[in-house]
Amino acid sequence: MHKINIAILGSGGREHALEWKLRQSPRAERIWMLPGNGATENNVSITMSDHAAIRRFCEENHVSLLVVGPEVPLSEGIVDAFADSRVKVFGPDKAGARLESSKIYAKSFMRKYGVATADFGVYSPEEDASACIAKNKGDVVIKYDGLAAGKGVYVCSSEEEAHAAIRDLLEKYGPQAEFLIEEKLQGEELSVIGITDGKNITCLLPSQDHKAAFDGDTGPNTGGMGAYCPAPAATEKVLDAIDEQIILPTLNGIEAEGFDYKGVIYFGIMLTEKGPKLLEYNVRFGDPETEVILPALNSDLLELMLACFNGSLCEIEPDFSEEYFVDVVLCAGGYPGKYEKGMPVRGIADLLADTLCFHAGTQRDGDRLLTSGGRVLNIVCHDAELRKAVEKCYAEVQKIHFDTLRYRRDIAHRALRRRP
Repeated sequence: MHKINIAILGSGGREHALEWKLRQSPRAERIWMLPGNGATENNVSITMSDHAAIRRFCEENHVSLLVVGPEVPLSEGIVDAFADSRVKVFGPDKAGARLESSKIYAKSFMRKYGVATADFGVYSPEEDASACIAKNKGDVVIKYDGLAAGKGVYVCSSEEEAHAAIRDLLEKYGPQAEFLIEEKLQGEELSVIGITDGKNITCLLPSQDHKAAFDGDTGPNTGGMGAYCPAPAATEKVLDAIDEQIILPTLNGIEAEGFDYKGVIYFGIMLTEKGPKLLEYNVRFGDPETEVILPALNSDLLELMLACFNGSLCEIEPDFSEEYFVDVVLCAGGYPGKYEKGMPVRGIADLLADTLCFHAGTQRDGDRLLTSGGRVLNIVCHDAELRKAVEKCYAEVQKIHFDTLRYRRDIAHRALRRRP
């Protein structure tokens, strides 16, 4: 069996989960983390936007596969920077990455290729969005056009909220920022994440993220406060509709546009009374969904990734666990706003042997583990029953301590209502 060296670009919980999963492959030789975090091994301090330095490192260390975790390097064209290199880069090219880096481009793509989605309009500061807001009585969703780490979406219920959202958006992203105003969809959200070679796709288990900062889905949007899989809302009938109305038209569009797309595509979906509607694309693994869907995948992730490059993806039938996986994110007080860093983290050694702890924002200071981000840790537990998996997770969360620690106490609340 030919073993290969791998590099993973990124420093969060998603990248820690990718390292953990890829290490299980018998084909994985050495794995480097660029730059990694306080829990990952073989960390290399490198600037993620320095594509030349990343390429140089990969070629000098005989890396065969570079796995790109976050969206920014993809949007900046890191795949294109390796176009004439022997190193395979798992992710879409810059053109394909626009499906995430520009909300306006993504919605236009959906419309062009018949992907089921909400009605929308495009606005800039020079255009008056007041008529649209008034027509919908402020019951709209406003989205910043560019990348915003999950924090550029405003779900509004009144005209006052909508105008306040636009003011906040322009203050954050500049007076010339473009934005979308979308029809506000009602229903349950679902994350479907697939590995694709640009023509074929292998979807992992459907999951559900919790984006709002506080219990009851209240407060500002975050990068994600927890997740679970599989999501009971994703029935066979629902998944068939998603495949027909969202996934297949998307693949047709990717092929028609000529994207060099060998990586992940994430479908953020709202299950409405009129069927599934696509809210957004991501062009990389979701976070914190990755922290539950990878533990639930029994198959070799590295084989799936390499299959995107050798044309064998359609021949692989992945195997999944029959258990439920639940992730509770522990964050610093103040997140997604201002928060403290450098707080000592205690209690990880007390976790049960089958509890997974993926680090999202930590760093080492000698023997001490310190917080270094807003989202600090992902605590992941599993069980044959969803309720027991949730209960295990919250019991384990009690063992972790750092100043200002905060978390949502209602992860999987929708599914628990469905499955008492």
